[in-house]
Amino acid sequence: GCTRGCRFCQAGMIYRPVRERAPESLLALCDQSVSATGYEDLSLLSLSTGDYGCIVPLMSRLMSGCGAENVAVSLPSLRAGTLTPELMKLIRTVRKTGFTIAPEAGSQRLRDVINKNISEAEIITTVKDAFDLGWRVIKLYFMIGLPTETAEDLKALVELVKALRQIKPRDGRRGKINVSVATFIPKPHTPFQWAPQLSLAESEERLKRVKDELQLSGVQIKWQNPKVSWLEGVWARGDRKLSRLLISAYHKGCRFDGWSDRFRYDLWEEALAEEGLDPDFYTVRPRDVCEPLPWDPIDTRVTKTFLAAEWQNATEGAFTADCRVDDCNQCGVCDFEQIEPLTHGVLKGNDAGQNRSHGRQPAAFKKLAVFYSKLDGARYFGHLELVNIFQRALKRAGIAVRFSQGFHPKPKISFDDPLPVGIESRQERFIITVPDTTRPRDVKAALNDQLPAGLEILDCQLAAKKAPAAPGKRVRYRVSLQEALFDKARLNAFRESPDFYITLTPRKGKLKKIDLKDIVVNSELPDPRHLEMTLRTEPGKTVRPFDVLRHIFELSDEQVKQARIMKLNSGIEKENI
Repeated sequence: GCTRGCRFCQAGMIYRPVRERAPESLLALCDQSVSATGYEDLSLLSLSTGDYGCIVPLMSRLMSGCGAENVAVSLPSLRAGTLTPELMKLIRTVRKTGFTIAPEAGSQRLRDVINKNISEAEIITTVKDAFDLGWRVIKLYFMIGLPTETAEDLKALVELVKALRQIKPRDGRRGKINVSVATFIPKPHTPFQWAPQLSLAESEERLKRVKDELQLSGVQIKWQNPKVSWLEGVWARGDRKLSRLLISAYHKGCRFDGWSDRFRYDLWEEALAEEGLDPDFYTVRPRDVCEPLPWDPIDTRVTKTFLAAEWQNATEGAFTADCRVDDCNQCGVCDFEQIEPLTHGVLKGNDAGQNRSHGRQPAAFKKLAVFYSKLDGARYFGHLELVNIFQRALKRAGIAVRFSQGFHPKPKISFDDPLPVGIESRQERFIITVPDTTRPRDVKAALNDQLPAGLEILDCQLAAKKAPAAPGKRVRYRVSLQEALFDKARLNAFRESPDFYITLTPRKGKLKKIDLKDIVVNSELPDPRHLEMTLRTEPGKTVRPFDVLRHIFELSDEQVKQARIMKLNSGIEKENI
């Protein structure tokens, strides 16, 4: 797994969460593998090997054993900045293997779009360190056709390669730069699954422009055939209709298409035409986030809401932090009961790009949604008193809550709409920010041991990212009268009236005139002592059940105070993570 959150990377989404093997297990596996195979190369593989928390001590131990046996240790494509001089020195004690980094895009603007949070300075520094430590060949991966790419971004790609080409190692011998370029192919289950792919003509034109400008000494450029990328794009986001295409192309002789000498683009065109399929429908067509997608039934646990939010962040060039060193990003994978990150070390604070963008100390936190009931005698707790009760219960339970910064730090705990004194509720909610290691089930058990009668924690789960404000929510109530009776004639009169305006006196501001017909969605009288009603709440139009009792049924203040009002739902459902 990987927590970097690159928006183009399918593996980085579907292989979540991060699960690190213990370094002792890795060392044992390496010893057994080398002994059993006699191989002279050993590779540490993962989606983001440089982020492994124990990478330096692990490499140090590996080098001490591999050096004597002349076994080279290699790492896959690494993020600029994670392959430090310390790590490079460890690797070169045996033999300098290939060195690859993947900037993906040439400009900082485009790297921000794809959430590849590395700077040009970091790339240059990493390449310079590699050359200084004896590497002679550096391989770079780039993509063309990333969302929002412009001519300026392509120019920045060329300029970056030229800048790296000018780096001279300490011995004066200029290194070699191998550049690999491929057309970006949007993948399912990623934030870019809605993005259009470059057309074949545009892909060929942009690739030719880059190739022409990189005809330089010391630079070798390789690229993927744009026609292959175009076909991969069709299959990447295809639907069931492509099954007929596959059979048709097979009968025409399309086999071993990955081999350039066997690839027959013309036969694929014929098969598409015969099956009546438009390839542009799968490739260059932009998709709406509300459009049903063929792969929606496949559950990777990363929610579509999270992917859509990241797609929006991409269009704005907004940065999403690594959840190892910042708050949980609420992607939906972890429930922190059975599924959660497993690490054996802490990322060092050497990610200059991340520090530049976020400026926080490396500390992992997450937000938990705590659902509770407030019944019987607890209904007489006011909101501020309730806040104090929960804050003190959290302390007694030993649950660490994150505090705000500044001169007056406050615990990060937020409640939904305050419940008035005298109203019971079967489900309310508050949000707390806690260390990433805090388990929701532990919060529930520990808090219930500390709460007074009438307050009970019903559930605790990972909180969802704040959704856009809804136009309104509906809350159901049941009202029971002790002495008085409900007048059905008054309720019927209310139902039949075209409008029913009341005037409320808020604590601050001017008097508010509200039409109860807009607020009371439905109301029923099962019997003369019981009323069930649903109220719509909107910003600036909040009406309490007390107001309904006073104005529709003309109950006295004393009768209203004696009524038992139960809030049956909060209008906020638990998250299905």
